[in-house]
Amino acid sequence: MHSLVGEHFRMPDFYEVGREKIREFATAVQDAHPAHHTEAGAAELGHDTIIASPTFVSVLGGIALENLFEHVIGDYDPGSLLQIDQGFKIHNQIRVGDRLTSDLYLESFRQLAGSDIIVVKNDITDQNGRPMVTTRTTFMAQTGATIDPALTKVVDDVMARASKSRTRTP
Repeated sequence: MHSLVGEHFRMPDFYEVGREKIREFATAVQDAHPAHHTEAGAAELGHDTIIASPTFVSVLGGIALENLFEHVIGDYDPGSLLQIDQGFKIHNQIRVGDRLTSDLYLESFRQLAGSDIIVVKNDITDQNGRPMVTTRTTFMAQTGATIDPALTKVVDDVMARASKSRTRTP
């Protein structure tokens, strides 16, 4: 793992930001700001289309990090990764139609109390190479660790119920 520190990994494809995905995400995180739901709301802020809420980048970040751990790092069961810190620096507003690319960098790796601490930087740019967001995410994991399947089922059930309750119509 130490040999990967400083390495750069580019996602093999872009992520195209869709209008409904922005709306769904804003609803899921209970962000009712009109700019995330209607063109008129976005226009009030000077935008010509719906804009994403600041944490929307986590959608792309999740895909990129899953790809990194599955195809590059590979020593960890994804279910055993624990995110312990994350920071965002927003350079430009993400909007409908953006095609986002992730460039991932393994910034640091250290071992502490039997666990591995991994810091990943994600530079996200649009189709014109314009910087959109930079994130830094810190994970704690153990090589070869697995999650008890019963615990995984409980978490999946809770998440499914939570998702169902958010999508009910009156």
